[in-house]
Amino acid sequence: MKICVYGSSSDLIDREYIERTEELGRKMAMRKIGLVFGGGACGLMGAAARGVYSGGGEIIGVAPTFFQVDGVLFKKCSEFIYTETMRERKQIMEDKSDAFIMTPGGIGTYEEFFEMFTLKQLGRHNKPIAIFNIKGYYDEMLTMLEKTVKGNFMREESLNLYKAFTDIDEMLDYIENYNEDAKSIEELKIIKR
Repeated sequence: MKICVYGSSSDLIDREYIERTEELGRKMAMRKIGLVFGGGACGLMGAAARGVYSGGGEIIGVAPTFFQVDGVLFKKCSEFIYTETMRERKQIMEDKSDAFIMTPGGIGTYEEFFEMFTLKQLGRHNKPIAIFNIKGYYDEMLTMLEKTVKGNFMREESLNLYKAFTDIDEMLDYIENYNEDAKSIEELKIIKR
């Protein structure tokens, strides 16, 4: 099994985010779960990679060629795939992964989460999506998604397409034991009345 981990590329963030994400990487390696990630050496991308590397796990980095600048990319990957574009990068990461974990991050991380969420809602994949909600980072986003349902912009069933966690073992158990039937696109659409 391989999990795609999305997250911040910044080292300027609170240390707890970095430590918890390194712990995630170590626990993935202990369970023989490989990492697919955006190839970055810094922030939570680098933290996840360092954690998996410390446990001897498989690491697949994927990044566009224009990121080949000193110190930007994690050099100890089992495999590194270079792409021409960000879109190509995201497609490869999706294709090589059996599940997705979103750790705290900025707009790039949000965009990756919402793309995987949208594709799952449209029935284009049925892979587990987990939000690693360290220090309540995603509390407001989760509230916004509930508000989206309350305003009838999205069906309540769509909230079941991802799950948020604060505990790493519970999150990895959820992913390893994921066995949900694919939701019908029609079931998730807002039908005009």
